[in-house]
Amino acid sequence: MKQEEDDKRRILIEEVFADRSLLESERHRRAIHTVIEDLDQGRLRVAVREENGDWKVHSWIQEAVCLYFAISPMIEEIEAPVPFHDKVPLKRDLEAAGIRLVPGGIVRYGSFLERGVVVMPGFVNIGAYVGAGTMVDTWATVGSCAQIGRGVHLSGGVGIGGVLEPPGARPVIIEDDCFIGSRCVVVEGMLVRRGAVLGAGVVLTRSTKILDVRGEKPKEIQGEIPENCVVIPGTRPREFPAGTFDLPCALIIGERSESTDKKTSLNEVLRSFAL
Repeated sequence: MKQEEDDKRRILIEEVFADRSLLESERHRRAIHTVIEDLDQGRLRVAVREENGDWKVHSWIQEAVCLYFAISPMIEEIEAPVPFHDKVPLKRDLEAAGIRLVPGGIVRYGSFLERGVVVMPGFVNIGAYVGAGTMVDTWATVGSCAQIGRGVHLSGGVGIGGVLEPPGARPVIIEDDCFIGSRCVVVEGMLVRRGAVLGAGVVLTRSTKILDVRGEKPKEIQGEIPENCVVIPGTRPREFPAGTFDLPCALIIGERSESTDKKTSLNEVLRSFAL
């Protein structure tokens, strides 16, 4: 029954995304609002992990998020702890959801956070999904539709990019138990597999060269970080007409071990709070 309802909404969303005049239709507007509500409550996700480990992106849900901005009026809230003037309200009922939100943190309606998530003065955008026990540390940002797994630590100043268009584009995905070091930037649909550790300052984009240097010769990877890998920022030389210059890259230098886990065990302390 749920699948039938989703199929009906998908058809409506795809229709109105192709023909914006249908935004005047109450049926289509209702479909948009219910999709965002289901995102907010965790009943829908922009991307889901399949049994084979691949991630499937639901483009029609991304379309619904885009359309939500088109039909939502600007609202002003001046009596809330965080005054705002925007099209998207703040997420409500945090206590019932088991979420800890520190003053200065922003979580927008249409995102979903499982129980035990801690948000320091960071930001979680519409369409994002954050798994249980994850820490969004100070000044860390989780972009639109990004998928963050369980038991993840997004350290201070981490930037997780968002994506809404083109529909079908894979959002940034951080799988369970990852540690993302301070000031890392992960954008453009990068996939960080389960248990990986990114050292401070690693930048991952679709064009970033990821070099596995654990063997005798470097092995180049693009688009994702394998499970349990430890990654640090590096450079590689490149020839230009003006000379040779070092360009940034990411280096896979090892796999997560007991000693690595000890270095990242601060996660458990930071997540310990009464719900």
